[in-house]
Amino acid sequence: MVGAFEQALLALMIFVIMLGMGASLTPRDFYLALRRPYGLAIGVISQYGFMPLIGFLLVTFLTVPQAIAMGILIMSCMPGGTTSNIFTYFSKGNLALSVLMTVTSTITGVVLIPIVLVVYATALDLDIPRENIIATLVLLLVPVAIGMALRKINANVGAVTEFLGSALALFFIVFLMVSWVPRNWRFLLETTPATYVAAIGLGVMGIAIGYMFARALRLHPRNARTVALETGIQNGPLAIAIIVFTFSGTQAQEVMAVPVLYSLFIVIVSTLVTLIFRRANTAAEQKLPDGLL
Repeated sequence: MVGAFEQALLALMIFVIMLGMGASLTPRDFYLALRRPYGLAIGVISQYGFMPLIGFLLVTFLTVPQAIAMGILIMSCMPGGTTSNIFTYFSKGNLALSVLMTVTSTITGVVLIPIVLVVYATALDLDIPRENIIATLVLLLVPVAIGMALRKINANVGAVTEFLGSALALFFIVFLMVSWVPRNWRFLLETTPATYVAAIGLGVMGIAIGYMFARALRLHPRNARTVALETGIQNGPLAIAIIVFTFSGTQAQEVMAVPVLYSLFIVIVSTLVTLIFRRANTAAEQKLPDGLL
């Protein structure tokens, strides 16, 4: 269960994470993005085409309770997380493309997340309160706008804010480990193996399909690694925040199970994938083609 103090702390962390995302942006970034819509299209297709479909298939083929199914679907419909930017950097991917895809999926998510949720929830006969989710998403654009304003006013303040947002995204995982997991240990022991399969499989399948999609488009290897990580690494903190502010009681705990487990395991999965990408990296791959793609 999540108490009032944890709800307030969670809200604060989400605010800072989104503030950091906004601080990484300038109006020029949007101008460049619009000049190169190919990157935007890849980001939208990856996040709202592949990931919700993966979540739908997991719910369809795994035997899970309805609350767990809702958690899987909500997690799969989230935009990219800022953690992907960190793993992209260490995997020697294209950091500019990573940030572009993260921001694009977050902003377009205000419209696309409710749509894909309605489509797949209806197909799975799940009742997910869309109004609270839409309200939460709209409110999260406020710290993004504030972050952009801070970056414009003072570049140094913007850089510090950006770093804090990225660091807090990783700290959020630690927060879950020391707070939520111990108090819900019995629930985690009693939940079905299918819950763990879904939590781990969502990230693994997302990264694999994202990479194959990028290679099918004949993208540069650095860009392919970036698309793979951006596709598989979802915004876990946002999913948990939406659940906390939408559901209550035992139902909230069950719906939250997959996003929490996903947030814990995606760090392990992404670390292993990053090590693989670094070993496969060659000097010839370091030179990027003109533009983001």
